[in-house]
Amino acid sequence: MIESLLVANRGEIARRIIRTAKRLGIRVIAVHSEADADLPFVAEADEAVLIGPPNPALSYRNTEAILAAAKSTGAQAIHPGYGFLSENADFARTVEASGLVWVGPDADAITAMGDKINARNLMAAAGVPVAPGTTDPAADLDAAVTAAAEIGYPVMVKAAAGGGGMGMGVAVDEAGLRTEYDKVRAFAERMFGDGSVLIERYFPRVRHVEVQILGLADGRVVALGERECSVQRRNQKLVEESPSPAVSPELRSRLLAAAVRAGEAVGYRNAGTVECLLDPTTGEFFFLEMNTRLQVEHPVTEYVYGIDLVEEQLRVASGLAPTFDPDALTPGGHAIEMRINAEDPKRFLPGPGVIRTWVEPTGEGVRVDSGYTEGNTVTPFYDSLLAKLIVSGATRDEALDRAKAAVAAFQIEGPKNNVPFFAELLTNEEFLSGAYDTGIVSRMR
Repeated sequence: MIESLLVANRGEIARRIIRTAKRLGIRVIAVHSEADADLPFVAEADEAVLIGPPNPALSYRNTEAILAAAKSTGAQAIHPGYGFLSENADFARTVEASGLVWVGPDADAITAMGDKINARNLMAAAGVPVAPGTTDPAADLDAAVTAAAEIGYPVMVKAAAGGGGMGMGVAVDEAGLRTEYDKVRAFAERMFGDGSVLIERYFPRVRHVEVQILGLADGRVVALGERECSVQRRNQKLVEESPSPAVSPELRSRLLAAAVRAGEAVGYRNAGTVECLLDPTTGEFFFLEMNTRLQVEHPVTEYVYGIDLVEEQLRVASGLAPTFDPDALTPGGHAIEMRINAEDPKRFLPGPGVIRTWVEPTGEGVRVDSGYTEGNTVTPFYDSLLAKLIVSGATRDEALDRAKAAVAAFQIEGPKNNVPFFAELLTNEEFLSGAYDTGIVSRMR
């Protein structure tokens, strides 16, 4: 097993990784910006290194500063968490070239899946269903118009190098396409340094379902069930649950088999997620993208399968066998995760500030993965995620009951937060029925 680990991230995911690493007897090094010096993850690490000012480009995305911290502290491995450098193939290569262990998939897999068009083509060749769309970037507006006419409106205009719900627009006709194409291309060039655009069929009523995969040290790829991720605002997730209430045993079998093929197609190692769009009326599903990292919502899978995914990541990176029998996976129960963000519960606009009150819910089947505590300041420099509230139960109904009680007990004063939104969602008949889709939040507003 790895003996020392640098966590190249912040907030709740840094605390999450630190917790497992310390349980395993691994010495943990945290890196932090000036803005995060007082956050819990810094104090909980065995050693902490200041790597720069609040600007992420000068701190959490500063590869030279992170590698220097690893060298000065004698770190053996680097875990990138999610976001920041977690899906940066150049960083992964640099880490390994420096003689360090990269806790994640190899750089070639990250590269292969990082470009949405290349990923679509690879998946189609591996027999994974993909939505109708372009096999090459739409070189210009005329090419986009031609492609959309062949695919049929409405279409999704997507940044080929995008991710995390960013760099996407919907066009219902040619006029809309002309507007969205220019907008998405400009955004992609500015945010990702790559203006390549993909045109794909848009499904107005669709569910977002993903499969957790784990590429083992012996070369096998296993699927650890699916997660329902359809409660979204601005194409970004707010709630995830497992198993999906929309997935039958037969559909689950097809989904998991396709996800395994996806991982095998790129020789995948470590934790990753195959995201799909599911047409609830036909049962058809289509590959959306592969996230080559640990997902924010990994705790729901941990509950259902009774495993620690961070531990499994560390074991794979160390060349060790998993803690479970890959041939005898036995899921059970139901889990729901709610992302507690520093944003107003109506328009979901960020609302940083000093946390005056922070009281986490407790009880059977309740888990809180938080990045903050009372007295901390939520700054405007980073993602608005404050904590993840995870609840579990023997059934979905039991998990929902525990979710209602936990949301009611979660007290946050100071920064704006979306806890009231979850209280509203948990009385919404569409959500409670399980028959919801990605439009549920817009219908609530």
